This record gives sequence, structure tokens and C-alpha cells, in this order.
Amino acid sequence: MSIEELTFHLPAPKPLALTDCALFLDLDGTLAPIAARPQDVRPDPRRTDLLERLAIALDGRLAVVTGRTLADTDRILEGRVKAVAAVHGLVRRDAAGGLHEQPPHPRLPEVAEELRAFAVRDSGLIVEEKGHSVALHFRLARQQAGAARSIARRLAAETGLTLQDGDMVEELRTPGSTKADSVVAFMSEPPFVGAVPIFLGDDATDEDGFAATAGFGGAGILVGPPRQTRARYRLSGVEAALRWLEAAL
Repeated sequence: MSIEELTFHLPAPKPLALTDCALFLDLDGTLAPIAARPQDVRPDPRRTDLLERLAIALDGRLAVVTGRTLADTDRILEGRVKAVAAVHGLVRRDAAGGLHEQPPHPRLPEVAEELRAFAVRDSGLIVEEKGHSVALHFRLARQQAGAARSIARRLAAETGLTLQDGDMVEELRTPGSTKADSVVAFMSEPPFVGAVPIFLGDDATDEDGFAATAGFGGAGILVGPPRQTRARYRLSGVEAALRWLEAAL
């Protein structure tokens, strides 16, 4: 059986048992539907209540691992999750509230300026500056996808920034920690030590997280349509993921 056949036929995960596990959750496309603009994702009472109950049931073994900034993550989740890896792992707040942050790449301001100049060509292009990275969103300007990918590749080659491909977004980020590094760091600290990690994510940026969980005897769960992936299980989308998590409580 080919890789494509194997990944296409991923089974749904068994019911979640919270006793010995640790949960690592992506945000966009996993806990919240993908929005046309990043700022359109807002707090949701159902999600906030779910995360609050999960944190209690897991004795704090809950972390959100996301490409969003720490401030934006706290805004959307209403501060209910203490442990957060933001900007794909470049900024990490541990379960005790300690902040671990890498210095931003010095060429990010000039890259942001060039992307803003590029975005003038189409009102659907959105430049999102995250301090440690800058993202060019083209979900509302899909006709610009080729040009957006081209300028992002060029700028990465010229500056040494890491190019992070996403769902209708190209992101140029400070080289350094990834989502996998974040999982490894959390797993070395209380209250995660000794738990079995489960990582839920939806796109290519989560593949490192899936791989890291396997190293601790855990598993990745792909949220969304089937594709080639390192995950072992799949849930059909955000609603399925929320229901699967709620069923454990």
C-alpha cells in the first residue's frame, strides 16, 4: 500500500482517555475554523469552556501550539490556556508562566516593508507582522498565489529567514525553534513529564508536532481533509475535533 493510500485511510482516534495523556492543540483549523482574515477569529464560549474543563481534568497537561502571537492566542482563548507555544515555537510560555523567547531576526522590518509594498497590488492581500515573523495572506486574493509564493521564496533566499508554508499564507520567520521543539520542551517540564502526548493539527506547519509526539510514544491526529501526513489518526474537521475532546469530559 502506498503512502497516499495509507494516509488517506487514517482511522478516527479512539475515545480520549485523559488519565495519562498530555494534549497539544493547534488553533486555526483545529480549535477554530479558518477565517478569511486572521483578525476575524474571535473568542467562542463553547471553546473557552472546553479548554477550561480540559485544563482541570488534565491537571494542566494542556498546551496550544500555534503560529499566532502569544497575545493573539490569549485574546482568542480568553487566557484559559497557560502553556502556549506561539509563532510556531519562537515564543513559548511554560505552564508556570515563564517566557522563553528568541531574538527576532534583524531583517524582518525590511521584509515586512517589501511585503506591504507588494500587497498594494490587491486589496485581498494581508500582511501580518508578528514580531518574530511576517506573514503574507492571500486567501482573499487567490489569483495572487503564484506571485505571493515567488516573492516569499526570494526574500527567504536573500535574508536567511525561514520560509513557512501554510494554508493560503506564506510566512517568513526567524530561524529557530519549531513546533516540535516546543513539544520536546514542554515534555521535559512539569506537569507534562511522563505523560503520553497527543497532538491535534490541520496543516503542514503541524507535521513537526506530529513527529515529536511519536518520539514520546504518543500520536498525531490530523484535523481536516486527508493528505500525506505523519499523523496516525484523522478527524474530519474542527467540529469533529471539538466533539472528540468534549466526549472525554
